[in-house]
Amino acid sequence: MPEDPLKALSDIASDAHARIQANHEHINPVIEVRRRMRDAGIPADVMTIDCLRTRRRITLILHDGQPGVLLYQFITIEEEVGDDFQNMALSEMDTQKLVQWIESYFG
Repeated sequence: MPEDPLKALSDIASDAHARIQANHEHINPVIEVRRRMRDAGIPADVMTIDCLRTRRRITLILHDGQPGVLLYQFITIEEEVGDDFQNMALSEMDTQKLVQWIESYFG
C-alpha cells in the first residue's frame, strides 16, 4: 500500500526544517498543517511554511482530485492563497529541494 502523501510530505518538511535550523539560524521556518480546506469541504491537505522575519510563506497543497501532484505557491503571510499554483509530481519533492526553496525564498 502506498504511503500517505501527507505523511510523506510532513516527513520531508520535518527533515528540511532540521537542516535549515542547523545551518541558517536567521531563517527559523514555522511549519503547519492546516485543516481549513477540508473543514470547508474542499478535499485537500494544506501545509504552510512561514518565515516570520521576512513575512514570506510557501504553501503546499495535496488535493485528493490530483493524486501524486504537489501544488505550491510562494506568497507572503498577509496574502490569501490565490489560484496561480505551480505543480510538480509529489515524487519529485525531496528534502534537498525543499531546503533549497526555503533558503532561496526566505534567506
